[in-house]
Amino acid sequence: MAYNTRNGKNGWTLFLLLLAGIVIGGLIGELASGVPFLTWLNLGYTFGLEDAISLDLKIITLLFKITFDITVASIVGIAIAIFTYSRL
Repeated sequence: MAYNTRNGKNGWTLFLLLLAGIVIGGLIGELASGVPFLTWLNLGYTFGLEDAISLDLKIITLLFKITFDITVASIVGIAIAIFTYSRL
């Protein structure tokens, strides 16, 4: 059973396109950080749980850590993903 919006587009398609846009944008930002005139693509902010939360159960230890690294390139990737989704 697929999740459909009112206009018949699949919500999972938007989710996957956004995820791909974030990953590809982050990759482009990392690659552009070594090029002098493209370093602005890697400008951004990191937020989240920097220190891992540990749960020791004596048999297994679970570590919880989540951080988000938002850069200019990932925002451009999100914009391209939304534009692509609107064109489908």
